[in-house]
Amino acid sequence: MRKLLGLLVFVLTPVVAADLTTLKIVVTNQNNRPVDNASVVVKFVQGRSKAKFGAKIRTEWNLKTSQEGVAKLPSIPQGKILIQIIAKNYQTFGQTFDIDEAEKTVEIKLNPPQAQFSAHPD
Repeated sequence: MRKLLGLLVFVLTPVVAADLTTLKIVVTNQNNRPVDNASVVVKFVQGRSKAKFGAKIRTEWNLKTSQEGVAKLPSIPQGKILIQIIAKNYQTFGQTFDIDEAEKTVEIKLNPPQAQFSAHPD
């Protein structure tokens, strides 16, 4: 009986997750205007904790920015993440961030595309 009780306590005890962060990503251009409908990819690089038994571990989120240039993620474990932004008429952005706060706002300013050139003479 004692072993069964110990097993039940072990099974019913919730797995303690890592510290969580509510992440908000704000995307603007060089004139500080919001960039809407930009693709935002957030990937875990390091620090991702194990999920509950039997649950799938999510390691990537794909979002779009709102008209205000904002993309919000639900509570995610703290750690090192890669944020990539892809938007029409802007250079693609990619940078790793170390997230260790309960709430974090990451502000990203996109650059215009670089001029195109050809190495071949006309």
